[in-house]
Amino acid sequence: MLHPFGPEIWIADGSDVTGALGFRFPTRMALVRLPDDGLWVWSPIALTPALRQEIDALGPVAHLVAPNSLHHTFLADWRDAYPSARLHAAPGLRTARADIAFTDDLSDTPPAAWAAQIAQVVVPSNTLTTEMVFFHRPSGTVLVTDLIQQMAPDRFTGWRGIVARLDLMVAPRPSVPRKFRLAFTDRPAARAAIDRILEWPADKLIIAHGTPITQDARTVIADAFGWLR
Repeated sequence: MLHPFGPEIWIADGSDVTGALGFRFPTRMALVRLPDDGLWVWSPIALTPALRQEIDALGPVAHLVAPNSLHHTFLADWRDAYPSARLHAAPGLRTARADIAFTDDLSDTPPAAWAAQIAQVVVPSNTLTTEMVFFHRPSGTVLVTDLIQQMAPDRFTGWRGIVARLDLMVAPRPSVPRKFRLAFTDRPAARAAIDRILEWPADKLIIAHGTPITQDARTVIADAFGWLR
């Protein structure tokens, strides 16, 4: 279930989850092994016994990262399974999940535990969610949760298929869905965040809702945000 994606980074696909209006979305997580052998888990998917066995073979889970206020469905299960792990909340998530006692709040400054290996940027001023975008330096990989998507064109049918096409969730190339574009209230602030992301020497791109990109990721990201820049 875990697939290597570069030096000390793995990805795993999980079960679909139901979002607004009954849309079923695929899920994907990423796992990074830090220099101290602790594991950093981004956007945790459903924790099955098989997945847990694979993870435990790699090292101890040290950090559980919820990258925005929409990706937290399975977080409580991981907290219960790994009670010694630190729980990191994207801006706004503490309010959405008051039932979870987060240990840390994410910002533009990465914690010392992963600062040498993983960079991060807050993409602000979006009324749907404030997303944290990460960059794993050893593999040259950017991690984006919802701000870039590209699902299969036949994934949704009926009226949902029409909405998905209009929203650019199933566009021919990775795109920022229209609903997220319209939700930015301070475009200069969002543009500044994207410009910082584009300074990273990115080769690869992991997105939660779409096929991972294995080359020229910086160009893909720049194209996806061309409307903003």
